[in-house]
Amino acid sequence: MLNDTNDLGAALFKTWTEKQRSDEIEKLVQGFRNGVPIGILLKMSDTVAGDKKKAKKFLKQFMTAAERKSAITSASESMTPLVKSYLS
Repeated sequence: MLNDTNDLGAALFKTWTEKQRSDEIEKLVQGFRNGVPIGILLKMSDTVAGDKKKAKKFLKQFMTAAERKSAITSASESMTPLVKSYLS
């Protein structure tokens, strides 16, 4: 099940309902508010959601526009394109 070290539990998350995924991403957003780096939020949201499109939907649902804008403007230069791609 976890043969790939980059899996981050993806095999398990595939068995979850949309409600479980939503709840977990909401917890990740709360973690971000408490200091979890934006890169971890994005990677884990993508992994939990199953793809980038769903992750973007959940992040938009749980983060305010001001939070998303702040995350984009405060991201390092190298992270800005990635952060924008999820939060814009």
